[in-house]
Parts: sequence; structure tokens; C-alpha cells
Amino acid sequence: MCLSIPSKVVKISEDETMCTVDTMGVRRDANLMMMGDGDVVIGDYVLLHIGFVMNKIDEKEAMASINTYKEILAHMDEEDKKRAILEDDECEARGEKYAQEIKTNGQS
Repeated sequence: MCLSIPSKVVKISEDETMCTVDTMGVRRDANLMMMGDGDVVIGDYVLLHIGFVMNKIDEKEAMASINTYKEILAHMDEEDKKRAILEDDECEARGEKYAQEIKTNGQS
């Protein structure tokens, strides 16, 4: 089961197709191609699915969700915590690799 933990955007690529997000202290790249140009800026909280930013949420809602996740994580051992936060990192259709595939296939 995938959980979408709110993540804070900390960096956006020059071409605005990728961003780096912070998910409860874990940084990872995410694809912005499902969002409109300029919809996401540094400091926004977003929800991801298989490495794509799917939507923005306001900071108050994000913090409420993060606090709930922290309560859940408090009952897990370290390995389960890591797995819960990094769950979608094993997906082949995420981040920079997928963005490159889209660019390559679009040029065929």
C-alpha cells in the first residue's frame, strides 16, 4: 500500500520538469510533468504518487498529515519507518529516469 506523505519542495530544476522534495527528512527527486507550468514553487507542500507530483496541499493540511504520520511512525521499528517513508523509491517509473524516457521517446 502506498501512502502519500506530504513533501516540501526544496529545489526545482531549470527546465521545471523535476524537483527535489523533503519527506520528513528524506530528500528525493520527483517529476513535475503532471502539474501545470509554474504551479509548484519552492516551499510548496505536494503529494507524490510513483515519483510524480500529483497535487499541492496547503501547509496547514500538510503539517496535520505529517503529525499524524509521526504518531504512526512512533509505533514502528527503524526498518519499518524507513520502508514507510521510502516505499515508492523502488518503482521503475519515477523521477529522473522516467523524465529521460519521456524526452527520448518524444524525440523518436
